[in-house]
Amino acid sequence: MNSFTKLHFSTSQLDLYYIRTSIFNALCKSLPMFKGDLLDIGCGKMPYKEYILENAAVDSYLGLDIENALIYDETVKPDVTWDGVQMPFKDASFDTAFGTEVLEHCPEPDVTLKEVYRVLKSDGVFFFTVPFLWNLHEAPNDYYRYTPFALELHLKEAGFQDIELYATGGWHASMAQMLGLWVKRSPMSSLKKKIGATCLKPIIKALIKWDSKQKVELKDGQMITGLYGTAIKK
Repeated sequence: MNSFTKLHFSTSQLDLYYIRTSIFNALCKSLPMFKGDLLDIGCGKMPYKEYILENAAVDSYLGLDIENALIYDETVKPDVTWDGVQMPFKDASFDTAFGTEVLEHCPEPDVTLKEVYRVLKSDGVFFFTVPFLWNLHEAPNDYYRYTPFALELHLKEAGFQDIELYATGGWHASMAQMLGLWVKRSPMSSLKKKIGATCLKPIIKALIKWDSKQKVELKDGQMITGLYGTAIKK
C-alpha cells in the first residue's frame, strides 16, 4: 500500500491525512460497483490502481490525463493523453469511469462530464470526488469548489441518472482539516510549525473521531470537507 491507501496519522501528515483517508474510504464504499474496463480520468500517478485491480471486479485499468498535466512521478506515465475537449475513445468503451479530485481542474466541466458519459457503456458507473475545503492548488489550473447542488446539476446536464452524493466530512472534520492545513502550509517558521503540529495533533485526532460519529446531511448550514459519489449512464 502507498500513502494514498494507507496514510499514517503523524505530525508530518496533518495536512494530508484526513483528505486522503476520506477519499480512500469513499472509494472502498463504492468499489462493489466497479467492473469491467475502467478509465481513470486525470490519473496522475494512478495511486489507487493496484488496490482497485486487487479488490474490484475490474478487468482492465487505463489511465487518462491531460496533455500538459503536472508530473507527480517521473516513473509513472498516463496510458493515454487527451486535449481536454474530446477523449480519444469510441462511444461506450468503458464499464467504469473514475476521477478523484479532478473536476475542480476542468475549466469546462460540462465538456468533461459529457465525454465521460459518452465513453461509458449503458449502465456504466462514474465514481468521483471533489474538494470543498482546500487551499488553492495547481494554480492557475484550479477553477472550482463545487456545492452538492451544483455538482448534481452538472451531472444531470451531462445525462447521468441515479446520482448519489455524499460529504467526505462534516463540521468537525472541516475544522481538523483546516488546522492541519494551517499548521503545515501557512507561512510560518519551521519551528512554529513543529511546535504547532505537536500541539494540534491530539486535537485534530479528536475532531476526526468526533466527526465519524456524526451523520452529515447535505442541507442548509452544513459545512463539508468535500464530496464523493456515483452516477450511472442509463
